[in-house]
Amino acid sequence: MNRALILGTGLIGASVGAGLSSRGWHVAGWDPDPGALAQAEEMGAVSEAVSDPHAAAREFDLVVLCGPAAAIIETLPHLDTDALVTDVAGVKSPIVRAARHLPRFVGGHPMAGRETSGPGAASAAMFRGAAWILTEDGAAEADLKAMEETVQELGAYPVRMSAEAHDAAVAAVSHVPQVVASALVNLVASDPTALSLAAGGFRDVTRIALSEPGWWTDILTENRRPLSELLRRLGADLQEWAARVEAADRRTVAEWLESARQARKALAPPVAAVRVLLEDRPGEIARVGHALAEAEVDVRDLQLRHATRGGGGVLTLSVKPGQEGPLAEALRAEGFRLVD
Repeated sequence: MNRALILGTGLIGASVGAGLSSRGWHVAGWDPDPGALAQAEEMGAVSEAVSDPHAAAREFDLVVLCGPAAAIIETLPHLDTDALVTDVAGVKSPIVRAARHLPRFVGGHPMAGRETSGPGAASAAMFRGAAWILTEDGAAEADLKAMEETVQELGAYPVRMSAEAHDAAVAAVSHVPQVVASALVNLVASDPTALSLAAGGFRDVTRIALSEPGWWTDILTENRRPLSELLRRLGADLQEWAARVEAADRRTVAEWLESARQARKALAPPVAAVRVLLEDRPGEIARVGHALAEAEVDVRDLQLRHATRGGGGVLTLSVKPGQEGPLAEALRAEGFRLVD
């Protein structure tokens, strides 16, 4: 396959188009918003705009539906093509059902994205290192293999599973966090004093509350069965937390916190953190970059906690264990102060 049609040139669609284009594919696009399509063309995500997506779908090897879940579900029954068809929605069961009439369909979901929307935030590197779910329901082995190769071209790694298993899993790791983040922001927003004190921890926990609401409304309601069940379970757990805290049950609270801490540590490879104090002046990040080059360390992650009202912040650099010493020395040589 080397000809793809992207239906929906927003953040994900334009990123898919940019990634395939960079690998030598001919990529055409369509979007109900002419401005989004023009922007995707301008950035090179698509090289051709089509006016009739249903007619054009018959002329390509691969058709990628990249709109909101509700729009994909509405579009699929009217799609008539022998091309391999896939999608990128965060819910799979209703989409697989809507695609049953197609001779070649593999549902897809890249586990990557950003809080911002639109092709302006798109990137050919969006999916590098990310899992990309491919649904096995009714799909031919040859089509699954073709999609696996395409996903790998985009830098992601394919994961096969059923639509039902996917929806249950993402309800837990993606949809519940979105609801919790939004609920927490709404709770705190009613207290201006508390909101003014919000710092790094609160911003980290609630980052995804910045996500575009229209897209998420579709996902949450289309995946309502497993999501509502998990939200009720979480509500019961929070009630138990409230009871234990109210009873000053320090032992149980400590056990639960430690259990969560150990489970969270298992999600990522071991790292060592070096925290450096940044001043509010030009060139600070460039100096950090020079220190990293001098120390020749393997940076696994970085996080910048801004001072709420200016004045710099604290940059946390996570490196492979054993490399924190050379990095600390290089940073001090650049004149930085480290934070214990």
